[in-house]
Amino acid sequence: MKIINSERLHIMDNQSSVWSLIRDIATTNNQEDAFYVCDIGDIVRKHKIWKAKLPRVEPHYAVKCNDSLTVLEVLTALGTCFDCASKAEINKVLSLGVTPDRIIFANPAKPASHIRHASAVGVTTMTFDNEVELHKVKKLYPDAKMVIRIRCDAVDAQCQLGNKFGCDPITEAPELLRIARSLGIDVIGVSFHVGSGCREPPVFRRAIAAARDVFDYAESLGYDFSLLDIGGGYPGGRGTSIDKIADIINSALADFFPEPSVHVIAEPGRFYVSSAYTLACNIHSIRNVIGNDPSTGIHSTHRMYYINDGVYGSFNCILYDHQVIVPQPLKQYPGAKYHSSSIWGPTCDGLDQVVENIMLPEMKVGDWLVFEDMGAYTLPVASPFNGFPVPKVHVVADENIWILLKDIVNFSDDHFEMIAKPTMNQDDFDGSNCLQSFPLRIEIPHGNGDSIFGEYLLDLVDVVPMQ
Repeated sequence: MKIINSERLHIMDNQSSVWSLIRDIATTNNQEDAFYVCDIGDIVRKHKIWKAKLPRVEPHYAVKCNDSLTVLEVLTALGTCFDCASKAEINKVLSLGVTPDRIIFANPAKPASHIRHASAVGVTTMTFDNEVELHKVKKLYPDAKMVIRIRCDAVDAQCQLGNKFGCDPITEAPELLRIARSLGIDVIGVSFHVGSGCREPPVFRRAIAAARDVFDYAESLGYDFSLLDIGGGYPGGRGTSIDKIADIINSALADFFPEPSVHVIAEPGRFYVSSAYTLACNIHSIRNVIGNDPSTGIHSTHRMYYINDGVYGSFNCILYDHQVIVPQPLKQYPGAKYHSSSIWGPTCDGLDQVVENIMLPEMKVGDWLVFEDMGAYTLPVASPFNGFPVPKVHVVADENIWILLKDIVNFSDDHFEMIAKPTMNQDDFDGSNCLQSFPLRIEIPHGNGDSIFGEYLLDLVDVVPMQ
């Protein structure tokens, strides 16, 4: 396993928490800049949940969601595969020692140079949903293994994708398959994406049933499909669960794809990283706006809090990912008066509003606000607009996770730094995704760059190291 991330990993003792670390950072060394804490143990736990709930579905992590080297290294060590959307993402994953067969180039509309690059590095599996893409692939990469992407939209999703990608499985897919057949293109399966952050679990059954119909039609053309890609859409924030989605998927796979010869994959993104990242922002300015309540006429004060990150930085997720932001004061304010409040980013743009209206205690300049579930579609899009820096990430793991990753990934001791913090409160735990106890049997890649898999027990102790 090739490790290229030089960022130090801070090790917490077993009585520590992300929140206690945030308090330590915020109160030391004149800290004023916004910062993240990334708990890689949360990513490991999410992987365990996935393997337990969806044992037949091989995860291909969606790199676009969060392309942090730390995230990619940990997922590589755990044996996940990857969904890449560009040649830059492909290169980033390959640089970690991932073999090309563990990548799906899941962008149905690819620039020609990116197709040529995929051919050059041996990434053979790619998606398409239109005739032009087929002709491009025929010319530039005739040996590619193509996957037809069909459209099946969730009624309720955080981000709809069907308005841009996916052919109609009834009216368009048959014609595209006939064209592919006439061009001699090797189509190997079907993919779909119901929408990012899906809030309608039954849509997965509809999509899997539609994929079955496309499989059957392809067989009439002489194709022998072997891949089903059920895309993304799996929630990953605190208080969410994939249990209902998993139950529906498992049932639908048993009904429509009972044959074990069909390899089933998915493209989870936010599921793996959303809750792993917590952002802390400093209040640097406050403005009091005096007015009267329009309904009661009562005199009131609205407080505008200005923080050092905004929609041009980490909170771009408000604009691009339709995320609902929930600020939490870092410290307690016993007996404080609550005011109607808004939260604003640091730039000079009036669009830079993080929260429009929320009741908050009366805070002061220098106080901190904490935002959980900030790992998905935040940092990859953040910019230093107006000269305000993108927040630094502090990577942490508890001692047991350290033992696991140190043995699997062959980290040196120089990568780690011990931190002891106060005991975590019960409120710091999220019981929504209850885990079964370790160990869990998984496959982890090993060998000298070869695509060799060994079966190991994913446990937080007694981990079998790579040879």
